[in-house]
Amino acid sequence: MLVVLLPAYNEASALPPLLPKIASALDGVEEDSTVLLVDDGSTDGTADVARATADEHGLAIEIVSHGTNRGLGCALRTGFARAAELAGPDGYVVAMDTDDTHDPGLIPLMVDRIDDGYDVVIASRYAPGGREVGLSGTRRFLSRGASLLLTLFSPVRGARDYTCGYRAYSGTILGRARSVWGEDFISEEGFVASAEILLKLGRLGARVAEVPLILRYDLKGGASKMRVGRTIGRYLRLVTVGRRALSSRRGATGAHGAAGR
Repeated sequence: MLVVLLPAYNEASALPPLLPKIASALDGVEEDSTVLLVDDGSTDGTADVARATADEHGLAIEIVSHGTNRGLGCALRTGFARAAELAGPDGYVVAMDTDDTHDPGLIPLMVDRIDDGYDVVIASRYAPGGREVGLSGTRRFLSRGASLLLTLFSPVRGARDYTCGYRAYSGTILGRARSVWGEDFISEEGFVASAEILLKLGRLGARVAEVPLILRYDLKGGASKMRVGRTIGRYLRLVTVGRRALSSRRGATGAHGAAGR
């Protein structure tokens, strides 16, 4: 089973163009598939639009709703728990943004790389051929700065882009992560959660590859929901406090290399 995980908060306008692209991409994957949308307290009818658009394009969808907005980290926590359950150890989970800035056409390639034996495949702006379109200077500086910081102090072999949430995961590595961390697999509440996931899987010895991504921020319909100052502070905390915690956990678990698919 291939599960496409979409955390969403007030993305009703982005879903009509995004979901048909996902449906088209999934036609190129020889797996049963479903979209799992976590509606994080949206007030614009996101869930209704998602259901109607999915039905129109013959796309299987499951919607999990939070009664109130809890933040991206919580949406990912809910989503990964359910996605790992649906995918099982032999399946795949592809997480991506719901604002139509990520190209679903990369999904078949990312799944193929998982089949090649990788545990995590990142759609990376920093891989050869990748780039960013329409991103503000502040956001570009934050993303590149965070990836550089993590590369220097908490490197994950094979990763260049630590902050992009568009990734494919094997069901095996997600099962191992949940067996080690349980509900604490994702503890960050905001945008830093994507980096936390990658660092933790790296500590488990996950094999990581990248495919080039052209990030189309010019297609984003609304304003960014990121609080830049808070996010910078959380990245710094992840590198310091988080690094010590991850190292401690690694010692407790032995951090043997993850088995490839």
